[in-house]
Amino acid sequence: MKYVFGTATTVALLAGSAAFSGGLERTTQSVGVLFEEGRYLEFNLSHVSPDVSGVLGVNSGSMLESYLNFGAAYKADINDTWSYAIIYDQPYGADTNYPTGTGHPFAGSTASVRSHALTGILQYNMPTNVSFYGGLRAQTLQAEAVLPPIPGTYSINSNTDLTLGYLAGVAYEKPEIALRVALTYISETSHDLELTEAVGPMVFPAVIERVKLPQAVNLEFQSGIAEDTLVFGSVRWAEWSSTVIDPPVYSGGSPRPLVFFEDDRITYTLGVGRRLNETWSVLGSISHEETTGSVTGNLGPTDGFTSVGLGAVYSKDNMKITGGIRYVDVGDATSFSGAMFQNNSAVAAGVKVGFTF
Repeated sequence: MKYVFGTATTVALLAGSAAFSGGLERTTQSVGVLFEEGRYLEFNLSHVSPDVSGVLGVNSGSMLESYLNFGAAYKADINDTWSYAIIYDQPYGADTNYPTGTGHPFAGSTASVRSHALTGILQYNMPTNVSFYGGLRAQTLQAEAVLPPIPGTYSINSNTDLTLGYLAGVAYEKPEIALRVALTYISETSHDLELTEAVGPMVFPAVIERVKLPQAVNLEFQSGIAEDTLVFGSVRWAEWSSTVIDPPVYSGGSPRPLVFFEDDRITYTLGVGRRLNETWSVLGSISHEETTGSVTGNLGPTDGFTSVGLGAVYSKDNMKITGGIRYVDVGDATSFSGAMFQNNSAVAAGVKVGFTF
């Protein structure tokens, strides 16, 4: 049962599982690696290809670019009581590029957000099948944008800011029925970005703006329901309404901040995994995030999603290779400029390689 769980959570959190979750999320910041047996090392790579366009007089053309996301993790036991894990991920990001030559008001607009995080977690395992864990996360953030619709062409760039956050959680396991429930709190992180704005050749003095990335709560669970069959899932809440970027020059000419999110977000995932033999396992999952109908910014105009994912795992000796693919039906959205984004989608695929030693 434990083997099936490992494959199930791997794919549920793989293949760009947070590709269209609220805000700028690109990973779910899962702590699932803590529950691998012995010493364990993994690497994962996912590719997300969105097809998102909107109409404001004319069609914008696909304005979200494809991207790659890389992650790695290492877990080890110190003794029978203590374990630790080190996780690298790219938790937040954006790649906006409105095609030129379309006649759309935002043609030529671009935006980029980059983040990297390194998390260290220490876990205390009690003899009652309960464990407690906590850790620190060092995280960077950098952002830039160019908006030709503003007369003279508006641009903004930030430095790369490093800050610290933390997480804490509790888990309960019942190995004989492959039961596990893990509840994790992930703190808000505050980045003091040095923002430099320009309109055409005029560069304005740099300002410091505090940008908050949201606190979140993850509930991850699994349970065996039959021999070699497992049900698994997760619920994630993130406080995206606290994230705003509102630089002074831009805000002086716009009714809305450059980056804002009207609502907090809850994302649900449910799936089933099945071990076919000692070598192969398969699984499927469905995820959903509500479409709220709130207005969005022009640089990230999506509102909720529903997705279906399929995956398989090949296991040989101490190695597991996991592959997955996911189709995402992106929720319709209306930007504050009045553009309508409808009938959009994305395809995500990923691979993860893990070693137990």
